[in-house]
Amino acid sequence: MELNLDSGRLVVFLGGISFFLLIESLFPARSWKESRIKRLFFHSSVAVFNSFLVRVLIYVPFLMWTVYVEQQGWGVSRWLGLNGWLEIIMSLLMLDLFDYFWHRVNHRIPFLWRFHKAHHADNEMDVTTALRFHPGELFLSSFAKALWVLVWGPTAIAWFIFEGLISLCAQFHHSNMDLPAPIERFLLHIIVTPSFHTSHHVVDRQYGDANFSTIFSFWDPIFRSYNQVPRGPDGQLEKDAIGLPEARDLSLSFIAWFSEPFHRRNMGLPD
Repeated sequence: MELNLDSGRLVVFLGGISFFLLIESLFPARSWKESRIKRLFFHSSVAVFNSFLVRVLIYVPFLMWTVYVEQQGWGVSRWLGLNGWLEIIMSLLMLDLFDYFWHRVNHRIPFLWRFHKAHHADNEMDVTTALRFHPGELFLSSFAKALWVLVWGPTAIAWFIFEGLISLCAQFHHSNMDLPAPIERFLLHIIVTPSFHTSHHVVDRQYGDANFSTIFSFWDPIFRSYNQVPRGPDGQLEKDAIGLPEARDLSLSFIAWFSEPFHRRNMGLPD
């Protein structure tokens, strides 16, 4: 069962990347300043590197932990007697809520921000940005997720659906596309859209330190962390609006990306 679910998650991941690459190629919201081939190669290399580490060091122990917690009947979900589709839906909501708070603390705690900012150091934003995470952040988040599993107690099926959905939603809202206004207004009340998440990636941290939701967008209004960046008369962001001011020239450098958490500027030391 777990093997089938894992294979299904891979199909969703590859299908999502391919689909959103096509859509943003046909209907881009912003023109690219860097080579798309270079961006795809760099971020794909990051994804392959991370996937290898996750598979070797995290995947099996985490899967065993999830199954063990389910077998022991631990977690709020088990104590409430949830099962079937109700358990899956409630697990998606609760796990996404945990993910909202985890994302938020990654912007608030300096140690966590060191690793998370490697994701934000991209000068542009498209579907390949969804692949850009530091392995240190993935390791740290695995411990956080292990705690979520213990507290909530999702079934293995619910967890795999959550992981697949969060991957697909990340690809969607990082995509370089804008939705038609009526669709945007409708979806914005339910799920995170590209416009919603683009604000999270702007250089101005007034807006970049907001909009932390990943799947469901209503967590930010509920917890008062919603802040949509204003755009120009043409609906476009200002030039060089995306990314981090201190990483303008190295966004596609593997060495710069990997060493970002250990840079002297992140330790409060002068360069």
